[in-house]
Amino acid sequence: MKKLSMVLMVLFLGFILVACGSESSSDGGEVEGEANNGEGLDTNIVTIATGGSSGPYNIIATTLAETYSSEFGVNSRTQTTGASVENVNLIDQDKVEMAFTMSDVVSQAVEGSISFDAPIEKVNQIAALYPNYVQIVTTEETEIETIEDLVGKRVAVGDQNSGVEVNARTLLEGHGITYDDIDVDYLGYAEAADGLRAGQLDAAFLTSGLPNASLLELSETLDIRMVSIDPENVEEIAQDESYFVALEIPADTYGNAEPVPTAAIMNALIVHADMTEDDVYKLTKTFFENLDALGNSHQAATDISLEAAQEGLVAPLHPGAERYYNEQNGE
Repeated sequence: MKKLSMVLMVLFLGFILVACGSESSSDGGEVEGEANNGEGLDTNIVTIATGGSSGPYNIIATTLAETYSSEFGVNSRTQTTGASVENVNLIDQDKVEMAFTMSDVVSQAVEGSISFDAPIEKVNQIAALYPNYVQIVTTEETEIETIEDLVGKRVAVGDQNSGVEVNARTLLEGHGITYDDIDVDYLGYAEAADGLRAGQLDAAFLTSGLPNASLLELSETLDIRMVSIDPENVEEIAQDESYFVALEIPADTYGNAEPVPTAAIMNALIVHADMTEDDVYKLTKTFFENLDALGNSHQAATDISLEAAQEGLVAPLHPGAERYYNEQNGE
């Protein structure tokens, strides 16, 4: 009887310990309360669609995903993709929660134009980010100096239906150039750089934040030239495509002695519209509170600021992000 009593006592104490442990868990499962001060999320997964593995989207988003995992105890990770158009479609298909995209593609998605047969209603925006520079690169062996010189050349325009390809096509058409006038290759950053290095391409579009890792590496092993776009032409195109702005690639970015005039498009951080207001509020807050870490992961993120985040929005602002901005503005 004494042995039976001891066994029952041990079982009882074990039950008490398990019950206490369950009560300390913030989600009924793993105990995450101490790691995130109880500020968990309604969702357990935050997948962030990015772009190519070597691009700024993926580099910045990897740091962001690690931050979300640490802060909220969720499964947050990046998904490398063909970039902007695919990212919007992944949100529409309920396959990812967040994505980095170019504003021109988001604008088309909301309108249901060009790359989209109908308006995409599941896309909300968290913030306008940093400018993506249209970086057209050739080699010193060619005579290509301006975008007009691409006629008759073999040109990589980005992965098919990527943001790079969409704005490359728009800019070419704005200069009276169609795909019939050039020999098109659908290649991402790394593949385009390899094609230039191998002499299989005359030029390539690598639209991204500065600097582009693939282009930076290429500049260290090959004599390259950055191709210019006339600012007046950019301003004329922007009358119809308002997301374009005229900017310059600074001198010495890729060994270029002088600044190179080109076009740029703001990037956008978008989110699934069905995510809860509380979740998006917390994700937005954590994003801005960790801008230093994001800037350390890639220089392009140093151009992100809270002050400019609501300028040039091209999709409906998610209520959770709006709540964060209102809080920052003292409303």
